[in-house]
Amino acid sequence: MSTDAAILLRGLTLGYDRHPAVHHLHGTIPEGALLALVGPNGAGKSTLLKGIVGEIPCLEGGIERPRKDAIAYLPQAAEIDRSFPIRVLDLVAMGLWRRLGPWRSARPHRDALLAALTAVGLDGFADRLIGTLSGGQFQRALFARLIVQEARVLLLDEPFTGIDGRTTADLIGLIRAWHAEGRTIVAALHDLSQVRSHFPHTLLLAREPVAWGPTDRVLTPRNLARAQSLSEAWDEDAAICGRAGPAADGHGHSHAPAPTHAHADDGNAGRPPSHDHPHDHGHAA
Repeated sequence: MSTDAAILLRGLTLGYDRHPAVHHLHGTIPEGALLALVGPNGAGKSTLLKGIVGEIPCLEGGIERPRKDAIAYLPQAAEIDRSFPIRVLDLVAMGLWRRLGPWRSARPHRDALLAALTAVGLDGFADRLIGTLSGGQFQRALFARLIVQEARVLLLDEPFTGIDGRTTADLIGLIRAWHAEGRTIVAALHDLSQVRSHFPHTLLLAREPVAWGPTDRVLTPRNLARAQSLSEAWDEDAAICGRAGPAADGHGHSHAPAPTHAHADDGNAGRPPSHDHPHDHGHAA
């Protein structure tokens, strides 16, 4: 992997029970990137993040990434059971698990845990049960857990869904501070205004890559319409495709070993992207 690459995707196909959910994705996420991951519902955004973190095995291709303790993953809040009776401080302390293991106490790190809560605006919430928190407060606590992980790569799945505007602004400020420190951040988002305002690069997915590059060249009406069309045409029950045959089978499945790309603006179809630095281009599939 290139020394300036945080994550390298090589012909990546991810899915469930041999049915692809992300299809033939090539590209490099460089160190220090602030990358938005967007696309219609069911486009494979969450699947891609889970694949990068190692929760889903590759069906084809591969992923080169840092060691696991260098990656922090924030799943969608809906995937987390908030009925479990633990304190906010204990939730944040879970961010220390890879360093401490199952037997060492987090008590010596109490000051750091409390400082993380203060940083996200939850000073005084340490002994509250997580089930008593509002949606915004709970998301702040999850960001405090990210703080104590001290990871160089952060993967965030819909981090602003269902929370108030003030909390969103505070958490975006924290993301921007992490980016200023040189960390790599990939966030799945649905609010395109947030993407345009805060994320300089974007990957637009519709199970396959539609465009990847500078945000203003990716989030064009043409690319967004194509993403919606591909998503609606996708066959949920299709099996893994082969590596030979026509470019597409009518269901949004590309059967070549890599998708063909056109520049987002010039329409030169068939020109492959630069796999070493796809962030330098806007590519329309």
